[in-house]
Amino acid sequence: MQIHTTKGIVLRTVKYGETSIIATVYTELYGIQTYIIKGIRKVSKKNSTKVNCFQPAAILEMEVYHHPNKNIQFLKNYDWSIIYNNLYFDVVKNAVAVYVIELLQNCIKQPEHNETLFTLIEKTLQTIDTANTTLVSNIPIYFTLQLSSLLGFKIQGTYNIQTPVLDINEGCFVQKTPQHLFYAEGNIASIISTINACKRIEELENLQLNRNLRKNILHHLQQYLMIHVQDFGSLKSMYVLQEILD
Repeated sequence: MQIHTTKGIVLRTVKYGETSIIATVYTELYGIQTYIIKGIRKVSKKNSTKVNCFQPAAILEMEVYHHPNKNIQFLKNYDWSIIYNNLYFDVVKNAVAVYVIELLQNCIKQPEHNETLFTLIEKTLQTIDTANTTLVSNIPIYFTLQLSSLLGFKIQGTYNIQTPVLDINEGCFVQKTPQHLFYAEGNIASIISTINACKRIEELENLQLNRNLRKNILHHLQQYLMIHVQDFGSLKSMYVLQEILD
């Protein structure tokens, strides 16, 4: 079986047997994949370092055996691609990273690769690690909108005098309040429009939002995902974000 080199972003890890783990990884070449890593939990100084590679949000360089007809793949070699300085130790940054990872798990259902999406995830996690508090606090909104766009349901239009209401059910800005309950207006709709139009994550660095506004925006965006992603479920990390983001 041929060996391939790819980057991967760890989404989830579970114990397997007495000494192994199974890791769900979003890879640059193959999209979401499941790998078994045998013996990594055997007690040894070497393994204690290796198992740290499979924390959620870890970005790895991997040599993998890939068989398109198998549900579980095998790793030959792996190591950190990027070593974070703050993401695992800063409470706010870690909570935002956990949100990003959980959102991916709830949204990505198929293994098809998407190099643009991989780049977005990688860039987002690196930015969380290095950015200031304001930028980090705005990332959940930005990432949710960017992910929606790459998955094929980008919010259309902009907030203005002619279209001041975001119809969450239809995913577009409209002139009049819809007959259903899923819509946003006023400041919430305006900010969603502004962030939706951002081309670069760094544009959020000076966008000052308060706790309640972020909470309400994320609530509306979660509604949007629940409507447009089959079996989306709920986000446990949302509650943590609402408590810690200023």
